[in-house]
Amino acid sequence: MGFLTVDRIASDYGISVRNRHCRALTGRLGIGDETVLLAKPETFMNLSGDAVRCLLEAHELKPETDLIVVYDELDLPMGTMRIRERGSSAGHNGMKSIFEALGTQEFLRIRLGIAPEKQILKPFSKAQLKVVDQVLDLAEEAVKVILKEGRAAAMNRFNRKPEEPEEKKSENEG
Repeated sequence: MGFLTVDRIASDYGISVRNRHCRALTGRLGIGDETVLLAKPETFMNLSGDAVRCLLEAHELKPETDLIVVYDELDLPMGTMRIRERGSSAGHNGMKSIFEALGTQEFLRIRLGIAPEKQILKPFSKAQLKVVDQVLDLAEEAVKVILKEGRAAAMNRFNRKPEEPEEKKSENEG
């Protein structure tokens, strides 16, 4: 899901993520006043921290202020998104690798829920693909808000629980 988000952003800005640098495919673009380096590590997921550390060092960036990691999360229901500034890996090997490589858990992450209903990972169904497409749009919008308006604004906007439809509210009240 992280790579799909990077591809969505790159496509919408008309850039390619093909340059090889620090064991990752990269591409540059501008969003608002920020220069953004999109990256897709070419390592195995459980070694992605090596690529992230190399990129941060090569570009003299700090994880606490300059890094956004977008990744899939089995602990969240399909189609949900949460933005966090810190926290555990929740068993995600890619995040464990990044924590170990950077020596910190203090960086922004966008977690995209992929938990299947029956907890068995398999290719997305047609109905799930529609949900995936919607959450990728949401993740791209969250990245833009983070870069243009700040972390707090993005967390306030995107970490809310979806409201129940009016008919559900009236059923629950009666």
